[in-house]
Amino acid sequence: MKISAKGRYGIAAMVYLARNYDASSPITIISISEHLGISKIYLEQVFSLLKRSNLVNSIKGSQGGYQLSRHPREISAYDILSSIEISLIEKTGPASEKMDQLNHILAREVFNVLDKSIYETLNAISLEDLLTALDREESNENLMYFI
Repeated sequence: MKISAKGRYGIAAMVYLARNYDASSPITIISISEHLGISKIYLEQVFSLLKRSNLVNSIKGSQGGYQLSRHPREISAYDILSSIEISLIEKTGPASEKMDQLNHILAREVFNVLDKSIYETLNAISLEDLLTALDREESNENLMYFI
């Protein structure tokens, strides 16, 4: 499975918003762009898709920006990727135009199993899980060892 840059940027930006979830002020795309090193124009496209899927709220005005629409534990990696990666949720087409039985077997034994596995795996990972893992990784990097 290959996730596009847009999908990877979407998850990274959502983790950044999750990190700032308790702050009452919205986060600007410029701030996200600077902190993550992602193009502002590209992030605008990503946030358009995230907003359309009701994963983020946008606040207009000089103090505006974006905020998560729900608590980080309520937003999964699947929610994010399925709003950005259209091919992630598309059903696989038939493998053969002449063999309906083969298409049925392939769908049941391969493609549906794969789709279910992807859904279950990504749906089990919340933004809160990613944020916890990031915090743990950062705290491990800050440890000093003395010999």
